[in-house]
Amino acid sequence: MSQPAQSPRPAEAVRSRSVPAAETAPDVRAANADRTVFLLAHTGRPAAIRSAELVVNGLVRNGLGVRVLATEAADLPLPPAVETVPETAPDVLDGCELLIVLGGDGTLLRGAAFARASGVPMLGVNLGRVGFLAEAERDDLDKVVNRVVARAYEVEERMTIDVVVHSNGDVVHRDWALNEAAVQKVSPERMLEVVLEIDGRPVTAFGCDGIVCATPTGSTAYAFSAGGPVVWPEVEALLMVPISAHALFAKPLVTSPTTVLAVEVQAHTPNGVLWCDGRRTVELPRGARVEVRRGAVPVRLARLHHASFADRLVAKFALPVSGWRGAPH
Repeated sequence: MSQPAQSPRPAEAVRSRSVPAAETAPDVRAANADRTVFLLAHTGRPAAIRSAELVVNGLVRNGLGVRVLATEAADLPLPPAVETVPETAPDVLDGCELLIVLGGDGTLLRGAAFARASGVPMLGVNLGRVGFLAEAERDDLDKVVNRVVARAYEVEERMTIDVVVHSNGDVVHRDWALNEAAVQKVSPERMLEVVLEIDGRPVTAFGCDGIVCATPTGSTAYAFSAGGPVVWPEVEALLMVPISAHALFAKPLVTSPTTVLAVEVQAHTPNGVLWCDGRRTVELPRGARVEVRRGAVPVRLARLHHASFADRLVAKFALPVSGWRGAPH
């Protein structure tokens, strides 16, 4: 459920452009002196570097502290007031009220890992193509700065999944994902033979290229590409979507959030591989069992507006809506 950020100010307090340094009153800077924002950016892109410079300068100008990773600081034109920390520090986001992420889907998922570990809400700015996790686009940077300064954002929680890999009766790997856990084949010339299980009961078995176990947030990511349904983020559910299955019954499944999904790799099939959010991978030996359940820790996302998910779908996928006349009055 969405909840307001600390001490929200009225929307009319948000200005439509960045405030030049000369116009930022000393009392505004003083009021924000105890606030810190963490910035994560894809520094391999010139657009991200320019965007990071604009955001950092806008926040610092208004008295907010800014913290960045030391590995990224060398690539960013930062004012002296910006704090740098090593990425390996366990308390990297301690004391931060917000995590701003500038980049494409990969950078946003990297930011989600920091957000989950710290509980700090993430505000994504899309510098890539689709960017379903992002709340703003690169043309909205002025608005992002103004909204953050004014605390004019809300926070919502997105469910995650916890993933456990068993082999020969032992737990050999634990992971998590915001979007999906995908069990996939390794050899392009051989199918992966699997058995699907729901809440301890076998459902079906077939050869395939893989299986995607996804959250509603991930329904517009890999699961979508595999032919799965689009699930509204506020719906609590788990998805199981086959990839190129050789079977008559190989439909996407949508289950309750309390369900435990399992994918068993058949003992006679070649090894598989597990990908979590397309970022972390582990080999699956023959006979391995992958269990997926609702995650114990959600990811918190900062929202700047209340646009419907239907509008987001239309905008992100450029869906045709011409001819719509609306509900009759």
